[in-house]
Amino acid sequence: MNSYFYLSIAIISEVIATTLLPVTLGFTRILPSLGCAIGYASAFYFLSLATANIPTAVVYAIWCGAGIVLIALIGAIRGDIPNMDTIFGMILIIIGVSLINMNTKAIC
Repeated sequence: MNSYFYLSIAIISEVIATTLLPVTLGFTRILPSLGCAIGYASAFYFLSLATANIPTAVVYAIWCGAGIVLIALIGAIRGDIPNMDTIFGMILIIIGVSLINMNTKAIC
């Protein structure tokens, strides 16, 4: 399969796990805690598959950048609206990750 597909699954898994994190109440609630653990385990598994054909630094940059932006968007949907500095920072993250991705050759 395509390494970028694996990376997408890793990003989605990490975002789901991070979204569940506050619901675990310090890992005292079993179902959200299990979902969180499975999400992070899945994220790292698929992240490792993505590094087979894409340089690790690039995979990690995309994974982190996409995760930050998606979590911020989910927070905004929930009412935690980011300020202009945060929005500007996320735009810079998107630009940086795009530049890294455009200048890297993957062996997909």
